[in-house]
Amino acid sequence: MKTSYLLDGEEFTDDKGYKILIEVRQVKPDARRPHGLKYNLVLLDRYGQRIFGMDNAHGIKVVRGNRYSGHIYCWDHKHQTISDKGTPYEFSDPGTLMEDFFKGADEAIRLLEGEE
Repeated sequence: MKTSYLLDGEEFTDDKGYKILIEVRQVKPDARRPHGLKYNLVLLDRYGQRIFGMDNAHGIKVVRGNRYSGHIYCWDHKHQTISDKGTPYEFSDPGTLMEDFFKGADEAIRLLEGEE
């Protein structure tokens, strides 16, 4: 049961060279993706480096305080910088996911461009 969403496979480039890549597919719900969506939303800088992203393509270890909390993994997560390995994201619905992604992408561009 794989269903593509309208924006699946879309790429957008703005006038400053930032690129947004969108992959969103409906999949059979399971422990990793109980909401039944597989997604990868990425903002690339003009050099092709990911500067912000949200996905559930791989699990991340959840950090509690200064330490990893054993083998607890979170699949829905976001990457807030080039080097960020991922921080948990609480998925609620596809519309909110897209809103949160575009807000995060706008914020990442503002920070890179030195805008307040």
